[in-house]
Amino acid sequence: MKKILVTGANGQLGNEFRVLASKYTNLGFEFTDVQELDITKKEAIDAFVGRVKPDFIVNCAAYTAVDKAESDQDLAYLLNSEAPRLLAEAAKKQGAKFVQISTDYVFDGTSHVPYTEDMPIKPVSVYGTSKAMGEKNTMDANPQSIIIRTAWLYSSFGGNFVKTMIRLGKERADLGVVFDQVGSPTYARDLADCILQIISSGDEKWTAGIYHYSNEGVCSWYDFTKEIHQLTGITTCQVRPLQTSDYPTPARRPHFSVFNKKKIKTTFGIEIPYWKDSLKACLELL
Repeated sequence: MKKILVTGANGQLGNEFRVLASKYTNLGFEFTDVQELDITKKEAIDAFVGRVKPDFIVNCAAYTAVDKAESDQDLAYLLNSEAPRLLAEAAKKQGAKFVQISTDYVFDGTSHVPYTEDMPIKPVSVYGTSKAMGEKNTMDANPQSIIIRTAWLYSSFGGNFVKTMIRLGKERADLGVVFDQVGSPTYARDLADCILQIISSGDEKWTAGIYHYSNEGVCSWYDFTKEIHQLTGITTCQVRPLQTSDYPTPARRPHFSVFNKKKIKTTFGIEIPYWKDSLKACLELL
């Protein structure tokens, strides 16, 4: 039985791996968060990996507070740049395969066509820059790694945009949401399932490199909010479209975060659900 070590297991994506573990009975799982394993400490990682002896390491841990990262740079770089390098090195030493999760924020968002994996990156925030460095460090340390960039991640676990819009929709009569940033929402369970499909497909199918994954379809944050409210029956809150300039934030956001996902679909035979269908599935759990 192949064993998977999942780091950051108490986050949105990590918790979805916990849920799916019962579906993938051919795989064994070791779930860790900072309490069990500090992924910023090389000695701790080497000792843990040496003891558990995983066949795969999936790093779901990250510093994801995009605005806070602008002032908390040291911790952002430690978790998003240095930790992936240490984990990739430990995986290589153990002979394990490594999966690192990255982000649409490695791009500046000025494209008008969906981003392919080979388009030049140009992060415009500390968060994006730290994740871009994490990609480079991962591949430098362990070229046989797989990096999956994702965008607009949400789940029934943890704090996220979907839960915030439900709460604000119930609390307020009026809500302004940005309409000039577009992308594709991603249900964390779909992403976790995609990764487990890749792992389950066998060593001969493993193809190292960078891949893009989000749910199918495109919307703005405004459209996303309207759909969340419609599906949850919130009718007392009027949602207004805002421009990014109406809602200044410490970190710059990409205006365009749409991925071309042909590579992951053709390489691994992955079928990707439509964003509205996945949102509905997630909301049924809430």
